Amino acid sequence: MSLGMTRRFLLGMLICTAFAGTRAVHAQTFGVELHNNLMPAAGGMGGVSIAKPQDLTSSINGNPATLTQFVGTQFMFGGAWTEPTFNMTQDVALPVFSDDPYVQPFSAKSTAPGVPVGNIGVTQDLSELGLPATFALGFVTTSGVFADFRHMPESNGTNTALTVFSLPVALGVDLTDRLSVGASLALGIAFYDGPFVGVGGMTPDYALRGVLGANYRLTDCTSVGAYYQTEQSFRFDNAFKYTLGPIEIARDIDMDLPQNIGVGVANRSLMDGRLLVGVDVLYKLWNETDLYGVVYDNQWVVQVGGQYSVGRWRLRGGYAWAQNPIDPAPVNLTIGGVTLPDLPALSYTEGLVAITCQHRLSGGVGIVDVLPGIDLDFMAGGMFPDTQQLGDFTTTSVESYWLAVGLTWRFGRGACGDVSAPDRWN
Repeated sequence: MSLGMTRRFLLGMLICTAFAGTRAVHAQTFGVELHNNLMPAAGGMGGVSIAKPQDLTSSINGNPATLTQFVGTQFMFGGAWTEPTFNMTQDVALPVFSDDPYVQPFSAKSTAPGVPVGNIGVTQDLSELGLPATFALGFVTTSGVFADFRHMPESNGTNTALTVFSLPVALGVDLTDRLSVGASLALGIAFYDGPFVGVGGMTPDYALRGVLGANYRLTDCTSVGAYYQTEQSFRFDNAFKYTLGPIEIARDIDMDLPQNIGVGVANRSLMDGRLLVGVDVLYKLWNETDLYGVVYDNQWVVQVGGQYSVGRWRLRGGYAWAQNPIDPAPVNLTIGGVTLPDLPALSYTEGLVAITCQHRLSGGVGIVDVLPGIDLDFMAGGMFPDTQQLGDFTTTSVESYWLAVGLTWRFGRGACGDVSAPDRWN
């Protein structure tokens, strides 16, 4: 294999590896993770859900200690659509060879369609068994991305698709009248198709992820919560194949998602208890991950949201600020075991995971008993446009908007109570 072919192959492998991690990369994410930003109720509040979630899938997918706030039997079915706009400009050939570079200079908008999202959950309190606990099952879309530059010959057929589903099992337990704890274990199912035609195909993998959480009611109006989420590691076996002379060689791609620490507070003492205000803070440990540790720094996220209750109506609004995770001056050319030929190649790879937008706004409406025992939630949000210069030759710009809707069915004790009460749902 010639030097030029070797360097082209290594660069191609690295870019494929980067795409393997682009979970909803051009949608509503923090780094490449979604959290609860597309849930039908929490999403309208900027994703706030750690201390007092307003939809059960946000509890299942977030702090499991809050599950005990949902009584009786409750079932939620939700869906969302996120529409990204992702543009990329590459001003130099990669690698820098005079005869046959792997990627030629180009400037284009991805032609991939938007990303559909589905979230389903069911909770069951165990009070009939004499247990102060709530059990939950879920099916949550934690990732969905499609990027396509095949209409640009200079991109050498760059396109990718990745979907990740999570199947969490969770339990929340009331230790006292004020303190609850919880734990969940989720099986992540990933389906990945690499970005270069003829290099890879749709490849599945599975990985576990655990969460430990706690929630404490400081007063009748104020709750605080916190959780720790473990790292999640995927390995896409034989995801990429290439030919070396007469021999076909397969390579595995490894990808880690970070440990996450979340802390939140919620208060509903204002306006006679009808205004719920919450603040969540997340800290994402990207530096400790394989692959992303080279191009991302650890990241802070702050989410602020509110909900005002008027009879059967719930009016919501929220704002989220996410620190730009991109490392401004990466120098390690080895990512995931693959060594890039130069810094321009590293900058190009960074561009494929450059979720640099820091500001997001959202709002939503909920209706209790839109039909007897059925609640309806709707939300919409947008991520402000942002442009990022990466190195001397790569520029990206990204923005997106999203919509979500959900229906919740309540049975048993969950269907009882005063419709006008702010705590009607939980």
